[in-house]
Amino acid sequence: MGLFSKKSGSRANSVNSDSKSNRKGSTTSVSSSLRSPASTTKMSLPGSGWATLPPMPVSTSPIELPRAPDPRQDPSGYLRSIYAVRETSRHVLEAALKDKLTNFQVDMSKFPDVVNYVVSIIKRDYAPDYNIPPHGRWQHFEVGGVPRVDQMIQSWPASLDVCEKTKRLIDLFLVSVLLDAGAGTKWQYKAKDNGKIYRRSEGLAVASYDMFRSGLFSSNPQQPEQVNGAALKALTVETLANGLQISPENPIDGLEGRASLLIKLGDAMDNKEYFGSGRPGNMLDYLLQHPTTKAIDGGPVVAVPTFWNALMDGLTPIWPPSRTQFDGISLGDAWPCSSMPPAPGWERIVCFHKLTQWLAYSLMVPMNKLMGIVWAGDHLFTGLPEYRNGGLLIDLGLLTLKEAQEKRGIEAYHQNSKKVGQPSVEVAPMFTPDDDVIVEWRACTLGFLDMLLLEVNRTLGFEGEQALTLAQMLEAGTWKGGREIAEYSRPNTKEPPIMILSDGTVF
Repeated sequence: MGLFSKKSGSRANSVNSDSKSNRKGSTTSVSSSLRSPASTTKMSLPGSGWATLPPMPVSTSPIELPRAPDPRQDPSGYLRSIYAVRETSRHVLEAALKDKLTNFQVDMSKFPDVVNYVVSIIKRDYAPDYNIPPHGRWQHFEVGGVPRVDQMIQSWPASLDVCEKTKRLIDLFLVSVLLDAGAGTKWQYKAKDNGKIYRRSEGLAVASYDMFRSGLFSSNPQQPEQVNGAALKALTVETLANGLQISPENPIDGLEGRASLLIKLGDAMDNKEYFGSGRPGNMLDYLLQHPTTKAIDGGPVVAVPTFWNALMDGLTPIWPPSRTQFDGISLGDAWPCSSMPPAPGWERIVCFHKLTQWLAYSLMVPMNKLMGIVWAGDHLFTGLPEYRNGGLLIDLGLLTLKEAQEKRGIEAYHQNSKKVGQPSVEVAPMFTPDDDVIVEWRACTLGFLDMLLLEVNRTLGFEGEQALTLAQMLEAGTWKGGREIAEYSRPNTKEPPIMILSDGTVF
């Protein structure tokens, strides 16, 4: 339910060692509210030129969830919370539905085209059974049909307990997600297991897997397949470049930013409250021992806000100091936006926390698969505001960049194209991650993904327990569809319709 589904399942999410996820009555979530929410709110037909805001997902959690920080008392705490992501971005969606955005024109008559395109992708790949895994890093490791995660688990000693196996997967997945920013158009990676070439997210997944198995992230030669703070602090740009097979002919965007994230992750491992002896996987102990964690039907039920706080607070040191701050506190992936309601302070900031959400989506899978952990409150998660999901909306005509911003972005592209190794074909407007164009685009993406979930399920005829979850639609429809239409529209670079000057820490 919720983030996952009874339909969810594939070899990509199989675990053959000590899995508790098949115990009777087990589900990965106790909330069904990340499906298309049942609501009496009426939304007009998308082609009619206007639409009301989609209903907010409603929790059906059987355990009490920690409350959101009060923004009037603790604005920084609120803006860093998972609660703020959907709540702040809805203001921008409201402006979009009125075609009153600063940087984009909105043509709601194109919304049915987006729905139909996403539905066609899902039907093509998953009909008639619709066994769709939730969006997460696990599938990327298995590119080329190689069950790498299962193979790794099976290579470990039979005496290894399930907690340690889970901790090792948390170690791997966390590092891999932090490396998973846009790689650019030229980078590729040759896998060690089959010699095949992979690119983009899948290439970064396999590269991180190979580095993990080689012991690059461990300071313990007796246990190479783990991640610890000492090894991360000793990491250099050159070492990471070697692991990623970087060369003048094989450059990657944001190499220094990626290395900086991992080195700073080493500093974050000093936080004993969340990471104990200094491993990412030790957050499992923190979650299982937390007072908000309950036992239901013999298995642990973990509150999503508790998990979220562990990620946000525990990983605070990794974020660049240039990120938006409020009262001297770094907010992470949160930015001022011109389409937010006029206000003097925190009310102008829209929150995304994309990398943290992608990390949460990815870590929840192995913790459920191996430990049988059930997640309460996953209705709080949103779609991911990144360039595949967002590019889909532009390539299909729902959003169009306004003329002045288009001109400014093209000028930035031409300036960037003069740099060695940067693309100079298939010109597209380019902006930095903190530009108002990018912030507004990402906020719209969050809201339109909620709307798409409603209409995709309606078009497929799915409701109740049969309805696809948001995580399933991301996996099977919007992310994949955004990539495919980008490849069709820009076959040489395969880049999104708007390019981002990536530093390796946001996208």
